Order: sequence, then structure tokens, then C-alpha cells
Amino acid sequence: CKQMVSFISKEKMKKKIAIIVNEVSTLLHFRKELVLDLVKEGYEVFCLAEGYEPSTKEIIVSWGAKPVEHNLKRSNLNPLADIVEVFKLRKALKEIAPDIVLTCFVKPVIFASLAAKLAGIRKRVGMIEGLGYAFTPSTEKKGLKAKIIKFLQIQLYKIALPTLDKVLFLNPDDQRDLLIENNIKVKSTEILGGIGVNLDYYRYFEPKIKSDVSFIFLGRLLREKGIFEFLEAAKVVKKEKPNTQFLVLGQIDKQNPTAMSEEKLQEYIDANIIEYLGYVKNVPDYIEKVDVFVLPSYREGVPKSTQEAMAMGKVILTTDVPGCRETVVDGVNGFLVPLFSAEKLAEKMLELINKPILVRSMGIESRRIAEEKFDVRKVNKRIISILEE
Repeated sequence: CKQMVSFISKEKMKKKIAIIVNEVSTLLHFRKELVLDLVKEGYEVFCLAEGYEPSTKEIIVSWGAKPVEHNLKRSNLNPLADIVEVFKLRKALKEIAPDIVLTCFVKPVIFASLAAKLAGIRKRVGMIEGLGYAFTPSTEKKGLKAKIIKFLQIQLYKIALPTLDKVLFLNPDDQRDLLIENNIKVKSTEILGGIGVNLDYYRYFEPKIKSDVSFIFLGRLLREKGIFEFLEAAKVVKKEKPNTQFLVLGQIDKQNPTAMSEEKLQEYIDANIIEYLGYVKNVPDYIEKVDVFVLPSYREGVPKSTQEAMAMGKVILTTDVPGCRETVVDGVNGFLVPLFSAEKLAEKMLELINKPILVRSMGIESRRIAEEKFDVRKVNKRIISILEE
């Protein structure tokens, strides 16, 4: 009888948390360890996302959490539809009655945070994992549409962010560029430094000194991810070191106006400059085979793909821009190169090819930094302590 009473009291004391992201894919790729750790800590976890299918619902249930569908579409630009969804989310949150709401990514941080406020949720935390395309520099002049979207985003942030008890950023540049530059007042902020990586899944292989240094680009083939700079740098290097291997993994996002065309990509494939493998599921197997991870992105939160490569002991070549610079100590575990500069990128590639001993020493440092800064268990412990403040 006493055991039964104890069990019932524990169930009553169990806290509820609602994690609200944009799409199910981001939940699966970026929130698995956090959900598992929250469940382990005794939380009743509700995962709100758009685009659930029976198979993905089963995955969430297998984590010990509860899947809940919302319709806050990331690509939708209809403000009326978003406002309607705010009230739908408010209703859903009232039914769930969570103690804490954690919103992640741009739209949920804005609209789901407002819904949580209207639902009377006691603790509300928002995590901004990058400012998105609106705040990203470009080699081409942005049109009126992009400027309007940025203006509207800022105005919406001014409404939504003050309703949160705490706003989490991954890097200090995003905090400055969003809050200080736009005079947005919030109750409290904190810099996480990255969402972390599973160090057991992305296993460490001690790097070796090799004569044939290889490079990989991993990500959507978009201009702002630096794919054009990567390909041009590879072209330069191939002229001097024709046997160098360059792998490209990632999809062409045909719906995105900054995506590389299939025709342009085929030119580099036909010229034997790169090997293009498209979208793959077993990403760690490909990272394991190469020596240097390259991300010449124009702006990031703190890129998870780079953290994964660091965990596996790879040298990092990336740009000296917000988010990317958080992953490299220049000259220690890789190199930072100037934005938009394929020439400097090629220069650093050739330096690594000509000094292969750096592949070993820098790769070892990458793993050390990953263990120190990006261990997902440590990051999640910190997030949970923030939620429990």
C-alpha cells in the first residue's frame, strides 16, 4: 500500500515539458539526446512538430515521449495562417498543460512562444540556433522580399522575445546582432556554445600522417553554405595536386533560390574535380574516410556537422563568421578563412596537403575540443539546469 502511494505521488510530481520545433526532421536530427535525457530525468516530454507520419511517431514514442502535430510550416509566408496557428497551439498547450515550454528555431521561437504565453504556461524558454537567411551576408545583392522578411522578423522578435523567461543563443554574435543592434529587450539570455554531439556515436579514430590528404563538404548545396567556394578551391588544388580527393555529400534544394543547379554541379563532376554522393544516411562512415572537414558557410548558429567531424578527429576548415568561428582555434584544430574567399581556402588546403603532419596534430585537437565543449551530455545537463531554474 505504501509503495502504491509512493508511486502515485511520484507520478503527480512528474513535470511536463513541451518541446516545440518546426519540422519532424529537425526533431529527429537535433533533439534526440535532449529528449532521452529529459525522459531519464523523469520528465513527461511532449514533442510538437509539423509533418509527422506513423513511422516518425513510433520513433518519438520509442524515446519515451509523446508526439503532437502542429501546422506551423517553416516555408509559409502567410501571416494570417501563422496567427491562426498560434491560437491552435494555445489550445493544444492548454490541453497538455506543461510546466515548461522550450521553443527552438525561428518560427516556433516567435509564434509558439506567443501561444505559450497566451496559454498561461509558467516557464517559457526560447532557443535561437542561428538567425537564418535574413541575417546572412551574400555575394549577391538581396532583393526587396528578403529585406521585408528581415524587417518583419525583427518586429515579431520584438513582440515574442520579451514574453520568454530566458532566450538561449548558440553564439555571442547572434545575441549582439539580434538583441543589441535592434534594441530588443529580454528578461534574460545565455550563450550555450552549441547543442552538442553524441561522442559515442561519432567515434574517434586517431588521425594518421598520410601522403594523400582528402577533403569533404557536407550539407545542402546552397550558396550561403559555401558550396561554390568549396568547388572553386577544389578546382585550384586539383591543378597542383591532381590526385587529391574531394567528396561532396548533400542534396540540391530545388525550392531554394540560392541552390546550386544540377547542370553547374555536373560540370565539376565531369571535370573529375569532385565525387558527388548526394544524400546519404550513414554520414559517419564517410567522415571517417576523409581527413579534413570543410564548411565555408556565410553564417551559422554553431554547425552540428562540424561538431560531429571534430568528435571523429578531423581537421576543420571553415570561415571566420558567426557560429563557424566557435568550432576552430585557428592553427590548432584547423584554420579560419575569410568569407567568400575560395583563394584562401585553396591556400589552406594546399598547406595541409604539403604538411600532412598537421592532419594528425589538428585532428587530435579537434577531438579534445569536442570533448571539452561539445559533449551532448554536458550540454543537455546545462540546458536542463536552465529549464529548472
